[in-house]
Amino acid sequence: MSKNTGKSSSAAPNGPSINEDDERDPTSSVALTLPSFVAGSGTLDRLVDTAQDYARAAASDNTLKAYGKDWAHFARWCRMTGVDPLPPSPEMIGLYLADLASGSSPSPSPSASRPLSVSTIERRLSGLAWNYAQRGFVLDRSNRHIASVLAGIKRKHARPPMQKEAILAEDILAMVATLGFDLRGLRDRAILLLGYAGGLRRSEIVSLDVHKDDTPDSGGWIEILDKGALLTLTGKTGWREVEIGRGSSDLTCPVRALKQWLYFAKIDFGPVFVGTSRDGKRALEARLNDKHVARLIKRTVLDAGIRAELPEKDRLAMFSGHSLRAGLASSAEVDESYVQKQLGHASAEMTRRYQRRRDRFRVNLTKAAGL
Repeated sequence: MSKNTGKSSSAAPNGPSINEDDERDPTSSVALTLPSFVAGSGTLDRLVDTAQDYARAAASDNTLKAYGKDWAHFARWCRMTGVDPLPPSPEMIGLYLADLASGSSPSPSPSASRPLSVSTIERRLSGLAWNYAQRGFVLDRSNRHIASVLAGIKRKHARPPMQKEAILAEDILAMVATLGFDLRGLRDRAILLLGYAGGLRRSEIVSLDVHKDDTPDSGGWIEILDKGALLTLTGKTGWREVEIGRGSSDLTCPVRALKQWLYFAKIDFGPVFVGTSRDGKRALEARLNDKHVARLIKRTVLDAGIRAELPEKDRLAMFSGHSLRAGLASSAEVDESYVQKQLGHASAEMTRRYQRRRDRFRVNLTKAAGL
């Protein structure tokens, strides 16, 4: 691999100047500008701002935050090794990937702690490609210095994906039973039951508004009908509708829990799930962060005594926001296509990854083949 020995004060040909500002997070200001031959005006400047807002909306906030961290890590690595992050050097990126996989850099390299998983390395590479694009460069991931190193990493270090534990029907019943009936308890009960019955991502839960177009950052809205609640959501696979029917018990019905929360919290506009005052008696205006859903799941898993035979640290690591989606996929004994539609998966294979206890040998090809 060829060497890139440029210092941080050099300039990239036909690109921006290189300095420590290259560690800045481009997600905070997407670099969209007018062409050099067009004179600015109030109208065009406002359109540039509007285009930047649309560009930032092209990916979720969590994805943008991850990409920002990816770039900051790579920029620090470049500074530690005495090279420039710009323009993209396939040779140096190949070395960076090798470092991530082996954890071989001497201290104080930021990657010296431990080798990263293949999935994390692939995510880092995607983050670099996105960040380079924001700076006007193209990262050729098919270049042999990148592609061959990544292929070798996959061959040597790839492992089956680590899946979070599914929250099954008996688990969710025990979890909601630990919650009180004050305002905070009503909200958290609605979050757990709605997330479980809808197979929702935690970001989808907190992005819901009461009505369509209530807020600019809305990820969907709800309609409460006679037979259940209809959720219209936007996510990784585009817009979809999620039908949540009424439950067989008032205590565990997700639709009733949602209606109770909205009624007692006096919410008729804007975000469905918001924070509460310290005394738990008053709903606030600010939308909940999706991290609240993950913390809620972990806390109620512990309070309900789920997998109590294991140490607390292991139990906390086993469950996450995805445990709700996996729980629905594993517990709903219906045709697989209905589960796939509810989860918003593009393929049945993806849905099967969420099914922790499906009947794997319902079709016996061994006997069917005459053995």
